[in-house]
Amino acid sequence: MSAAYDAVLLLSFGGPEAPDEVRPFLENVTRGRNVPPERLDAVEEHYQHFGGVSPINELNRRLVADLSRALRESGRELPVYFGNRNWHPYAEDAVTEMARDGVRRALVFATSAYGGYSACRQYHEDIARAREAAIARTGSAPDLVKLRHFYDHPLFIAAVADGVRAVREGLEDPRLVFTAHSIPVSADRTAGPPEEGGHRYSRQMAEAARLVAEAVGAPEHDLVWQSRSGPPQIPWLEPDIVDHLDDLQDRGVGAAVVSPVGFVSDHLEVVWDLDNEAAEHAGKLGMGFARAASAGSDPRFVEMVVELVREQVDGAPVRELGTAPRAGVGCNGALCHPGCCEPAKRPGS
Repeated sequence: MSAAYDAVLLLSFGGPEAPDEVRPFLENVTRGRNVPPERLDAVEEHYQHFGGVSPINELNRRLVADLSRALRESGRELPVYFGNRNWHPYAEDAVTEMARDGVRRALVFATSAYGGYSACRQYHEDIARAREAAIARTGSAPDLVKLRHFYDHPLFIAAVADGVRAVREGLEDPRLVFTAHSIPVSADRTAGPPEEGGHRYSRQMAEAARLVAEAVGAPEHDLVWQSRSGPPQIPWLEPDIVDHLDDLQDRGVGAAVVSPVGFVSDHLEVVWDLDNEAAEHAGKLGMGFARAASAGSDPRFVEMVVELVREQVDGAPVRELGTAPRAGVGCNGALCHPGCCEPAKRPGS
């Protein structure tokens, strides 16, 4: 296969953009996961609180526009397509459009900085499924090469760090708390190649938190979790951010700066779980609270994506700060390592 690339696909999670889209979207996300109906009811209320519209698609459309412009300015005329796993525009439709436009080989930027099944391997599966759909519809599909994890890229860390700096002023001796999406403990156990011993997701998350804390000069910090959605009998990564705020109060901490280092944009799980639930709980505790912006709104985030493209197109040096392993590159849905990030078996499967 030729090493030349003629497009970029931004591949993301997806979200509803109207009230009547919320329930079908949530059913797409949780299909086969044995999520209790009452949990879907609760999450649906969160979306309806914002008019049934998730911010994620609009944020990604801005990213597509900014990335298109940045690629042109860097001398690369690469069209940027946009597709989702769980809602319109679907990845299958985006890759079909690419095939009809004559795209032969494209890079894929997935909106996740980390490894693990949902954070990485499932995007490889999305790529394979989207190509199968394009072939069924058009008789062909472009080769799709997924870009690597970027949890420790200097520009990603710098953007997250500046988000922390921007909100901690005015709080007296705040505790720095990082959050990421919780996953089942069994899923974290299988994150990464088997011989690595698992836990790539939580290890990368801890390393990103450490790097940001060092960048802002915080002597101590915490990494906690949010947004769990599974049945209560299945262990997930803990503690939850709200429970952690109780613990901080018990320890005499008067204020917290919370940075959603596990998320690349301020989508609904960030604005609901942190800006509403966590902030409200902190207020009840009489605790100062500020939430830092995620990295995706910083111009350096787009600059970082251009650098990731250059790594593949030009063989540019890989810039990295951390010690936890990174991977993620694969072509046409092939995994970056055999047996990597196996999905955890669910009860009854």
